[in-house]
Amino acid sequence: MPVLTHPSIQDGWFREISSQWPGQAMTLKVNKILHVEKSLFQDVLVFESETFGNVLVLDGVIQCTERDEFSYQEMITHLPTASHPNPERVLVIGGGDGGVVREVLKYDSVKEVVLCDIDEAVPRVSKQYLPHMAEVLSNPKVTVHIGDGFAFLQSHTSTYDVIVTDSSDPVGPAATLFQKPYYQLLFDALRPGGHIAAQGECLWLHLPLIKDVRKAAKDVGFEQVEYAFTTIPTYPSGQIGFLLAAKGGGEKGDLKVPVKAPTLDMTRYWNEDVHRAAYILPQFGKVYLEEDKNIQPKFGPNADVAEASQKKKILLLGSGYVARPCAEYIVRSPANELTIACRTLASAKELAESLPRTSAISLDVNKVTDLEAQIAAHDLVISLIPYTYHAAVIKAAIKGKTDVVTTSYVSPAMRELDEQAKAAGITVLNEIGLDPGIDHLYAIKTIDEVHAKGGKIKQFLSYCGGLPAPQFASNPLGYKFSWSSRGVLLALLNNAAYLSGGKTVTVSGSKLMAEAKPFYISPAYAFVAYPNRDSTPFREWYRIDGDGEGETVVRGTLRYQGFPEFIKALVEVGWLDGEEKAWLSEKEWTWIQVLGKMLGVDGDEAKLVEKIKSVAAFPNEAEATRIISGFRWIGMFSEEKVKTRAAAGAQHPNLLDTLCARLEELMKYEAGERDYVMLQHRFVVQWQDGKVETLTSTLEAYGAPLGSGHSAMALTVGLPCGIATQLVLDGVLKMKGVHAPYSKEICEPIRLKLESEGVGMVEGKL
Repeated sequence: MPVLTHPSIQDGWFREISSQWPGQAMTLKVNKILHVEKSLFQDVLVFESETFGNVLVLDGVIQCTERDEFSYQEMITHLPTASHPNPERVLVIGGGDGGVVREVLKYDSVKEVVLCDIDEAVPRVSKQYLPHMAEVLSNPKVTVHIGDGFAFLQSHTSTYDVIVTDSSDPVGPAATLFQKPYYQLLFDALRPGGHIAAQGECLWLHLPLIKDVRKAAKDVGFEQVEYAFTTIPTYPSGQIGFLLAAKGGGEKGDLKVPVKAPTLDMTRYWNEDVHRAAYILPQFGKVYLEEDKNIQPKFGPNADVAEASQKKKILLLGSGYVARPCAEYIVRSPANELTIACRTLASAKELAESLPRTSAISLDVNKVTDLEAQIAAHDLVISLIPYTYHAAVIKAAIKGKTDVVTTSYVSPAMRELDEQAKAAGITVLNEIGLDPGIDHLYAIKTIDEVHAKGGKIKQFLSYCGGLPAPQFASNPLGYKFSWSSRGVLLALLNNAAYLSGGKTVTVSGSKLMAEAKPFYISPAYAFVAYPNRDSTPFREWYRIDGDGEGETVVRGTLRYQGFPEFIKALVEVGWLDGEEKAWLSEKEWTWIQVLGKMLGVDGDEAKLVEKIKSVAAFPNEAEATRIISGFRWIGMFSEEKVKTRAAAGAQHPNLLDTLCARLEELMKYEAGERDYVMLQHRFVVQWQDGKVETLTSTLEAYGAPLGSGHSAMALTVGLPCGIATQLVLDGVLKMKGVHAPYSKEICEPIRLKLESEGVGMVEGKL
């Protein structure tokens, strides 16, 4: 059988990372993974921990452990049941692990228990790995119903004495279990005098939600509504609460006073004193829920800003994956108010909802009037949208006298706005991500240090790659897409220019992949490198244009071995052709038919393979076999129907976008996979005494597993951007006009802040 793995378990430790408790996480040491599956509704994980026994995890969140589950199960069950004068019929919504049912059966008066759980996987898996909880599901008093709790309640009115909702947290489908319509169904399903208990989240984390659910329960007509809590080590902040409510009618009782008791020798946490004490809340919780006053400490991003004049308004254009690290840094300052703008409001809201002092708006940057109005209403705008829009953003910022930060290269259209930006008195800082960005910070640092010692930079080589971590480079290209596949592939057709031995070398886009050469950094990696864009101006911009300097200047891209040859073959066969093909619209094509049409070959796979070999001119048979196998992996020889794709605004599909659609399916990052960034500078330095040395600056970073944190690329692009933004807001960077970080005055403040965040390049010698 395969080795069991799970994205939430890394280096032998389970990490419970969730947006529901930002900035904190429970970790448990894992002895072994017992079970992993994707049910119809959720991710199911069971592992054996070192100190808490077997642990059941749903969608990355701990549900129960053998060591401490009794605290939660007993309290959510006995608080409503022990205070009921005669509980006979009990309904449990959720709770497929069987823990609540076990506790309910401790009452002699109970005649029937119904468990309704939507996911059959939970009781099935619990019976195998948590039998001390789930074995009671076979008790003759118990009926297990697999289905939707809402539908079940709608068909059972005035039926139950006690209903316990043992739900997961209010994310996704479970969110409806924390809203008024659900409490109305609970109310209707109770007999007169009936009680409910529902998972009620944590005082330390969710006071606004607790307040809302209490109000919702009161609004549907419950006579008594309370909040109680218990302690449990493996739940967020070590505490979990319960919404308790009693329906009027029947024999009068008080939720806070136990009138019955389970068999006492069968409880480990609950007793009558604990029952009464569970309703006594700490002062911060009591005054928030009863008086609507927040007396919790305010610090860091949540601290109050005394004067309105101190506040800054920032507009962030774009909500892509690099935006979050940038946004998180910006809202650290309690003076900053952030607006996230995206054409799709839902995307902006998804990012904004977990950040303090952050709002979301829908904005179409093609609507100039709307763009200008929003930019003018802010102190600074960050543009993380495609570079083609930056000039329009800067023009609007000039009009509104608003500072600008981007991570993109300064285009000619942007550079033309320099004088207008100076006249408007605004800062427009660009190229402050990873590459460009961090690369500039350390290039300038080393060059300035060498010059200060009288040395000369004879050669400067800089290569950067955003790649899948080696263990996840599991396809024929050794690459995965974390952004537009179209953008990635088109970049491989850009012309390039660089300096070598004092001469300018130009490479056409069609020949770029043939320019790739092995580039040794570490024996652990098989990198190849090729030039990127036009490196020649950097001789001047980096001020290595003195006599005898800058003889070789190359800035380029790193990929794993085998990538360039594969791309070269795709180009030669014709797959990177972005021109419209009317014939793709004529009928429904299979992949092998499309390939045959492209190559002018009718026939089987063998004929197509021979034609590809003649077109691609492979250096040897082994390489031909490898790349053609890769074509087969893509599906090019298959009878599968092709999902054609057209460029934006085009009438007919094209081959490039059709290939992109396919590669996006095959080459996306899966849950638990992580990316990897490698950036290295090499400076060949000649000192005054004639000695020649090669200095290096290297950044190597692995991202968090997908779904549990920032990717390496997102962090190394977004964080520098956020830092630069704050330095502009603080007036540390106050140069006017259109700039990139090519000077110590700009680079050093950003670099020092970046290093204080634990991100930077390591300097060395070869």
